[in-house]
Amino acid sequence: MKKVVILIYGALAYLIFLVAFLYAIGFVGNIMVPKSIDSGTETSLFSSIFMNVILLSVFALQHSIMARPAFKKWFTTIISPAMERSTYILLSSLALLLIYWQWQPITTIVWEAENEIVGLILKGIFFLGWVIVLLSTFMINHFELFGLEQIYDNLKNKQTQNPKFQTNYLYKLVRHPIMLGFLIAFWFTPVMTVGHLLFTVITTLYIFIAVKYLEEKDLRNSIGEKYEAYQKKVPMIIPFTKIK
Repeated sequence: MKKVVILIYGALAYLIFLVAFLYAIGFVGNIMVPKSIDSGTETSLFSSIFMNVILLSVFALQHSIMARPAFKKWFTTIISPAMERSTYILLSSLALLLIYWQWQPITTIVWEAENEIVGLILKGIFFLGWVIVLLSTFMINHFELFGLEQIYDNLKNKQTQNPKFQTNYLYKLVRHPIMLGFLIAFWFTPVMTVGHLLFTVITTLYIFIAVKYLEEKDLRNSIGEKYEAYQKKVPMIIPFTKIK
């Protein structure tokens, strides 16, 4: 019975993630959602910036702290290891939903594509970014990444193996193509408002800092020399550069 409960819990966590991910596309792109990055009632500039920074900080702290090996080791003394990844995904998704709900728009325009063709190109690149994000998860192990493999193995009385180090497809161009996809989706827009720019600048800084100083350190510790060689050969996020 406990295994069935864990299976249902993990499946629900994944469904909430799907909602949060799909809503993110509409939120950032101002497309077919009730509340987007540029919609809603505007308040004072200071209070909007303050609230938005707090919201992004909540996500950043949750996302970074729960991803660390030391936290995972402690956390799995409290809950079943099969639930650990699903719980991480669930809380990350809820933090995103909080951002969508409470985000304060600042609609002063920073830049706008006046040419219709340029606008369409930018929108196309925006969608390409999200496609890169999704495809990159399948180029490693989408089901392990989002906790589904763990809950299924638990149901079958199997021990989930540690994910294998893989450098498939886009991972031959950059070490973190998922993050590259997010950056493309956040920066390429026909209309960039102050609120959208605030969101993009903060998330960009967070991505580079978290990847370089937290995730890369964990990967070196867990994989060792093989990952160090990969670091020397393949750029971190920006393809065809020497930024390692």
